[in-house]
Amino acid sequence: MKKLLNNFPPLLILAVSAFFTALPLVITELGFLQWISVIPAASVLIESVRDKEVKLKKMYGRGLIFFWVYYAVVFHWFFYMYPLDFAGLSNGASLVVVLVACLGLSFLQAFFSAFAFVLITAISRTKSVEKLPLFIPFIAAAVWTVAEWFQTVGWWGVPWGRLPLGQIDATLLVRSSALFGSYFVTFTIIAVNFLLAMVLMNVGARKLGIVLSTSLFCLNLVLGVVVTVSYNDNGETVCVAAAQGNISSSEKWDADSLDNTMAVYADLTERAATNGAEIVLWPETALPYDLFKSEKLYTYVSELAKENQVTILVSAFTEDEKSGLLLNSLIEVSPDGSFGETIYSKQRLVPFGEFVPMRELVMFLFPPLANVGMLDEDLLAGETSAVIPTESGNVGCGICFDSIYETIIIDSVRNGAELIAISTNDSWFSNSAALDMHNSQSRLRAIETGRYVVRSANTGISSVIDPLGNVKEELGALKSGYVISDVRLKNDTTLYTVIGNAFVYLCMAFCVAITICGFCQKLQNNKFVKTF
Repeated sequence: MKKLLNNFPPLLILAVSAFFTALPLVITELGFLQWISVIPAASVLIESVRDKEVKLKKMYGRGLIFFWVYYAVVFHWFFYMYPLDFAGLSNGASLVVVLVACLGLSFLQAFFSAFAFVLITAISRTKSVEKLPLFIPFIAAAVWTVAEWFQTVGWWGVPWGRLPLGQIDATLLVRSSALFGSYFVTFTIIAVNFLLAMVLMNVGARKLGIVLSTSLFCLNLVLGVVVTVSYNDNGETVCVAAAQGNISSSEKWDADSLDNTMAVYADLTERAATNGAEIVLWPETALPYDLFKSEKLYTYVSELAKENQVTILVSAFTEDEKSGLLLNSLIEVSPDGSFGETIYSKQRLVPFGEFVPMRELVMFLFPPLANVGMLDEDLLAGETSAVIPTESGNVGCGICFDSIYETIIIDSVRNGAELIAISTNDSWFSNSAALDMHNSQSRLRAIETGRYVVRSANTGISSVIDPLGNVKEELGALKSGYVISDVRLKNDTTLYTVIGNAFVYLCMAFCVAITICGFCQKLQNNKFVKTF
């Protein structure tokens, strides 16, 4: 490892390490890489901690490089959106927008995440850690965990690239999320990598480092086994279906295609009901209109539900009475044709898709970016995780971007959700890896909450997922059809649903405690020197 550090520049080592750490999020079969891919970056960090001449400003720059490369790999799929002709942009403007989206969003995420390198270095240089270097891996893991959680804060935070998603196909390694959340998995991955880096660098007690890294990996695995063994598939059975009309965004917004859209979803709903479906979920804005202002659409959905004696969860727009703004909503239509009073509205809107942050500034600097969305005005975000009561059971909801923020789904379970329905429009992603990456988020939400998840996407991937994160049924990209499966209505709760992100707060407290101890020790040493 020392030869590696001596023969190659730190920035190159960090970039390569970041690339291979992000790769399993794109190709989940390579999940094993994450348990060793951070070692080179960890070695650079540990060496920087020991070399006091490396300033914190330089560490921020190194962190910026690492995370920029990491997120550029994660968000590579933006290039599949080219050309943006559905938004009325020329090929040239489309290319610029795609570049800004991929590299700009990657930079935005890296801008904040890079402070993790600064904090790891600063905390690890305190007096208390100098005597116990084996604290460094746990400091790094705690800071990294908090940095990952920070991506759920504000419109700029997009937790698309959290590390546990790279382990989603090795579900035993992420099932500890049912106990402490996916952030515990992040902590374990980083701690193992840093411990192994210290072993290879001959820093601290090598045998202890090997024991600790092995123990942490095994602990996470054992917790996954415990969750699996203790899982009880109890609860009433209900047959659910997710319709996938394969109607892209460029088509469904065309008024001339409305009749075709109605015919497609009528056919899919009828077929699903014939095969026993009691609840049929439609994808995000399957009907991109306000149902309550269109007698044609209102009657269409009502009669469809009544004729097939099925509950339809239809995604469409609704209007906020106070502001007059539109909301992206999920509406229940009962088997008797009536519309439910409880309506769920999307809480996390997509920046530049459903609203433009700092619109005036964006319009001044780069107008095409403000025109990417299909709407002339910003949507209004929903405020609560409303649970929709149906004849079959209580359904918690998430619409598209909602599914990547764990607290939204947790709140719905706390509010009584027995089943999770996620309606999404992933047609923007074409047939890229983003489809699987987004579906993986729903698998993680299923594990965290201990709920079955039914997911409907306009052009794929639609799926039914069990509470252990296994995909029961799936319909791939660019296909028309539906998935159908019997699921259980669950009333029990996971530990994570109860304690929420307590583990993240524990990581924060650990970092603060180490910093305070180091500061106090420094004060004591200064007093001793002055007294002497």
